[in-house]
Amino acid sequence: MRETKLWINGDWRECTETYELKAPYDGNLIAKVAKGSAEDVKVAIAGAEQAFHSFKKWTAYNRAEMLYKVVTIMREQKEDLARILASEAGKPLKTARAEIDRTIATYQFSAEEAKQYRGETIPMDAAPGVTDRIGWTKKEAIGVISAITPFNFPFNLVAHKLGPAFAVGNTVVLKPATQTPLSALAMAEIFKEAGLPDGALQIITGSGSELSDSLITHPDVKKVTFTGSVPVGLKIKEKVGLRKITLELGSNSALIVEPSVPIEKIVKRCAEGAFSFSGQVCISLQRIYVNREIYEDFAKLFIEETKKLKVGDPLKEETDVSSMIHPDEVDRIVKWIEEAKSQGAEVATGGDFTDRSLSPTVLTNVTADMNVVCEEVFAPIVSLIPYDNLDEAIGLVNDSQFGLNAAIYTNVLTDAMKAADEIEAGAVIINDIPTFRVDHMPYGGVKMSGYGREGVKFAVDEMTETKFITMKTVF
Repeated sequence: MRETKLWINGDWRECTETYELKAPYDGNLIAKVAKGSAEDVKVAIAGAEQAFHSFKKWTAYNRAEMLYKVVTIMREQKEDLARILASEAGKPLKTARAEIDRTIATYQFSAEEAKQYRGETIPMDAAPGVTDRIGWTKKEAIGVISAITPFNFPFNLVAHKLGPAFAVGNTVVLKPATQTPLSALAMAEIFKEAGLPDGALQIITGSGSELSDSLITHPDVKKVTFTGSVPVGLKIKEKVGLRKITLELGSNSALIVEPSVPIEKIVKRCAEGAFSFSGQVCISLQRIYVNREIYEDFAKLFIEETKKLKVGDPLKEETDVSSMIHPDEVDRIVKWIEEAKSQGAEVATGGDFTDRSLSPTVLTNVTADMNVVCEEVFAPIVSLIPYDNLDEAIGLVNDSQFGLNAAIYTNVLTDAMKAADEIEAGAVIINDIPTFRVDHMPYGGVKMSGYGREGVKFAVDEMTETKFITMKTVF
């Protein structure tokens, strides 16, 4: 067991209070984690603001080189980092390794973007009566960014905040999830070794409810970027005022399966999308709408594939699905399952639970008003729902308060394009699951799924201000 501290101005800072960090899988004590205060946040923001004035003057080349060093160090420490993640998040080891690989790619994309962001020339003489004048834009770093991150991708979603920010010369005060602080704290030493100036990264661990106001309302904070729940995101948006903001608030991602598709080739991929990391993924596959012509065959194959998944210790190589993040989440989702069953839903497979885990669960005979369908389950549950035609399927997908990623499997080009045009989501994935994401694509939702876009280039756009300059060339 270890005791952690806050990362303030390039060094470790002790706290008077701590909280116990327990492993999701077995409840064993992992660490005593420093519990920061509002005063610690003020110190961190002041340090980040001071560091910004020098860091923003770094050349694009130097910022890129620093990020490339982060990539090199992470590659050297990959296995250790994956084990930290598996231990504190309960993420199966092979899935944790995949996250570290994605995190490395995200910082590499950020290093490359440091050299790419640019402005444009404006043809001033396009306006009537304007001559002898040139105009251009440039993108400038904005200053201190407050970043609040969730437990489910504690390395990669942190990277989506830090990488783009540092690529353009911003500084960051990071508040990681209470369950996964060790992943974030591991990055403090890595960035220090890579040459990031002291103060450019501040890490405050502790209670989000106690620290969020200090993080989002301080006058020196120029942007807030938050990934988490809808209720918290809405409260943040009410308080940020004119600051820039990015909110990624989750979904209940849907997939349409058309009869033109060879279903035996897609069921394994669908099971991966539904049950990876116990479904605790913002774009986890939650609703599968299957054309009635192939519904019975798809359901049979999908259930068989689900039964093959191995549930167990996240530190064992063979484990596919492990614990949920907290026993309270198991209690919640078991109640949702029982509620759905009382309303007529059937458990085709799964539904077994302990105080810390739920077996991969497939529900049938569900209706659109059940919590397991219309809310975000954030658990290893997927619902299978038949439909008669594509218009009906698209309507069912859109009948949701969320709109992050959605997907369709079809071999008919016109149907694919129809879905692309008519589905209400931030991304439409054709011939793959909605859980698909690579780290340079634009990522974000519509409706209650959020506001703004991540993905390195697109995050950079939202972490900079566009300045326009014009000069008269003849007096």
